[in-house]
Amino acid sequence: MAARVNVPEGAKSDTPGTAPAGQTPELAEAVSAELAVERWQGGSVARTTDFVAEEVPVALVYHDVPHVVMLATPADLEDYAVGFTLSEALVARTEEIRGVSVTRGAASVDVHITVAWERFTQLLQRRRNLTGRTGCGLCGAETAADAIRETAPVPAGVAVTVDELHAAIEQIGPLQAINARTGSVHAAAWVVPGAGIRLVREDVGRHNALDKAIGALARTNAGFGGGFMLMTSRASYELVQKCATVGIPFLVAMSAPTAFAVRLAERAGITLVAFARRDKHVVYAHPQRLK
Repeated sequence: MAARVNVPEGAKSDTPGTAPAGQTPELAEAVSAELAVERWQGGSVARTTDFVAEEVPVALVYHDVPHVVMLATPADLEDYAVGFTLSEALVARTEEIRGVSVTRGAASVDVHITVAWERFTQLLQRRRNLTGRTGCGLCGAETAADAIRETAPVPAGVAVTVDELHAAIEQIGPLQAINARTGSVHAAAWVVPGAGIRLVREDVGRHNALDKAIGALARTNAGFGGGFMLMTSRASYELVQKCATVGIPFLVAMSAPTAFAVRLAERAGITLVAFARRDKHVVYAHPQRLK
């Protein structure tokens, strides 16, 4: 995977600048619904309202051919399309993604992606056109071989200190505007040693959040080896696989890993840290990058 990438034409995104690019309160409001509820607490019931994250079918359509439908938070969908296309190895380089456009309907969203023609013909051969559930990044795969892709070893990446790791854990909370409003979404944060969190993307699906962060990095010509990805979720297999596919060498998760994920991290050369909390963490694979 190339370290430098081009921004797909017609798909401009907010970029990580001097301040961390977290989600905004305006975006959080746009992707949540205010619903009437009955709240029980301490034996009493109050009729009030609650904010609930939106979750809609998002169809990824390549050259007018439907490929897959995923349930996702309807935000940062250009980033999502680019990240998904890269992390699922539908293209080898971001330059092969030629355009992204979003069409919003009343109850669903279509994201149209154009890619280099030779990639599109290969994509037709592995077209899955199935529904992906929120919690599973492999549900759309047709065969076990499609789901369990071996990847090339990741690059050496950068060294990260324990202090930098735990500073990012402290920093991520205030940058999760959608979760602060709804309490139900995951976040993927890109952290650069010496600079902290540079961008955050949120989604009801942890793999969707990661794809959005990958896409945001790719669209701003950022390299994948210059930092680490911090996830507020568990470290599942598909998260490690997506990082390995694009060349992210360091993945941190706030919750538990699976043994499947650990074994892939070991083979791919990825530093995998889990149970990353304010006062603890556990290194499961390739500890050499954490100092």
